[in-house]
Amino acid sequence: MSIAHGIRTLGVLGSGQMGLGIAYVAALRAKVPVLLYDRSTEQIEKGLKFMDKLLAKDVSKGKIQDIEAKEARDRVTVVSQDQAYKGFRDVDMVVEAVSENLPLKQKIFSSLSAECRPDAILASNTSSISITKIAASTIPEGQSSASGSGKQSAARVVGLHFFNPVPVMKLVELISALQTSEDTLNRARAFAVACGKEVTVSKDVPGFVSNALLMPFINEAIMWLEKGVATKEDIDKTLKLGMNHPMGPLELADFIGLDTCLAIQQTLYQGTGDSKYRPSVLLERMVDAQWYGRKNGKGFYEYPDA
Repeated sequence: MSIAHGIRTLGVLGSGQMGLGIAYVAALRAKVPVLLYDRSTEQIEKGLKFMDKLLAKDVSKGKIQDIEAKEARDRVTVVSQDQAYKGFRDVDMVVEAVSENLPLKQKIFSSLSAECRPDAILASNTSSISITKIAASTIPEGQSSASGSGKQSAARVVGLHFFNPVPVMKLVELISALQTSEDTLNRARAFAVACGKEVTVSKDVPGFVSNALLMPFINEAIMWLEKGVATKEDIDKTLKLGMNHPMGPLELADFIGLDTCLAIQQTLYQGTGDSKYRPSVLLERMVDAQWYGRKNGKGFYEYPDA
C-alpha cells in the first residue's frame, strides 16, 4: 500500500548546490510549492539563476515542455531575510541543506522546532552527522525527551540524504534517529519517491552507508598521492579504467568539495574513534589553503571556469 506523503508545501533551508537541487526536484517532479531560504541573498540569486539554467537545459533536451519548466519555476518562492525561519511556519516539511557542522545544524533545528507547526517534518540532508543528535536539539528546554512536547518534537526529525547533483542522482538515503516516528519515516520516504528517487535505508551511524564506505576510499587515494605512490592522473585513471568508475577518487573529491570531504572524514573519525578514519594530512592542508575543488576553481585539479 502506498503512503501519502501529505507535503503540500516544502521549505528548503540553504540554496547551495544541494538545497537548490532539492528545491528543483520538489518543484518539478513532486510538483510541490517550495519556500526557499538562505541567509545570503547573493547565494539565493546565484541558486535561482542555476535553476533557470537547469530548466532551460531540460527543455532544450526535450525532457520537459516549456509549460512544465514555467510551472516548476513558479512553484519556488524566496523567503525574505526579515522572515527567516518564521517563513516556514505553515509548511508541511522543511529540508535543511547547510554545511556539515553539527552546532550549526543543532541551532537551526532548535529554531525550526520553535517556529514550525508541531506536525511538520524536519529533515536534514546531512551526509554524515548523527540524526539522533540533531533530533535532540529540537526538544524545548525543560521538556523531557521521553514524553510531552519533547518527544513529539524529536519524533518528526529524519535524515533525508540526497546526492549531488540532485536533479541527476537517483538515490536518497533515509536515516531514522532513535526518536523518529514510523509515520515521519514513511512520509519522508513517500516524498522522496514523489521527487523521482529510489530510497535506501541506513541506521544512524557515522557516515551512514554511503559515506562510511566512500570517504575512506577517497581518503586512502589522497594518502597514496601524499606518499608519492602514483600521480593524481594515474590514481584516477586506474580506478576509471580498471574498475569502471565514472570518476576517479581525486576527481570525485574535487566534485564533492574538499572541505565537505574533510568534514565528513572528521565526523567518521570522531564518531568511531577508529584510526582507519584519520583524515589525510594532505587533505587537511588543502582545505587550510582554501583549495576546495570545483566550487572555487582549485583542488587536485584546476577549474578555470569556476
